[in-house]
Amino acid sequence: MNSNLQRALGSFLKPNDAQKLSLLLEEAVKKGRISYEDVARLVGDDAEDILILAYGWRLLLPARAAHAGDWEDRMLMLRPGEIYQMPNVAKHLVEDAMEAGSWDPEKAILEVFQEIGEPETEKLLSLVERMASELKGRRIYGVDIKRLCTELGLKDRVDPLVSELKACGIVSHKMASFTDAVREGSPIYEFNPSLLVGDQGSGTGGSSTGG
Repeated sequence: MNSNLQRALGSFLKPNDAQKLSLLLEEAVKKGRISYEDVARLVGDDAEDILILAYGWRLLLPARAAHAGDWEDRMLMLRPGEIYQMPNVAKHLVEDAMEAGSWDPEKAILEVFQEIGEPETEKLLSLVERMASELKGRRIYGVDIKRLCTELGLKDRVDPLVSELKACGIVSHKMASFTDAVREGSPIYEFNPSLLVGDQGSGTGGSSTGG
């Protein structure tokens, strides 16, 4: 077990949860995925509770997706044969934590943008930080993302940038909010809560709510 990872998770989770979740995330980073059978082998009777915890923090998501692959489209099935994967930004969070012993969203966000070849990483980090400051219940409207992009000189890249944010695991289209989206005339996105916590003061927020 990686004690650095456990310590980093302990900055926002209960010690027992941090210890068990660290086992799952370390395995998932090594293999690129983790099976229900692996989870049961690692944490025994706590498999379901720890998977629910990881899913709530958007650190592990079911590999099986019904349609578009958005987080809410990935129904969490707690049974043998199921496979779970990490969003790209979560991989960086965990790998960095294993090395440094701290939970550093800012570093992970920069790394995931660099990984996809994004040419304006600092501007996009500013975008993500400003998005985090405007969240309402972990949600943000597409019209607000467009406004922030315009303010940062990224107006011409709004659609591809939203696609990048989704591909990196920073946001996901919130399917259950279709009625709200119609009323507001704008799509709604969920912000990855694992980027809103940590002990590095990343500027991506200070929430400690995982559900």
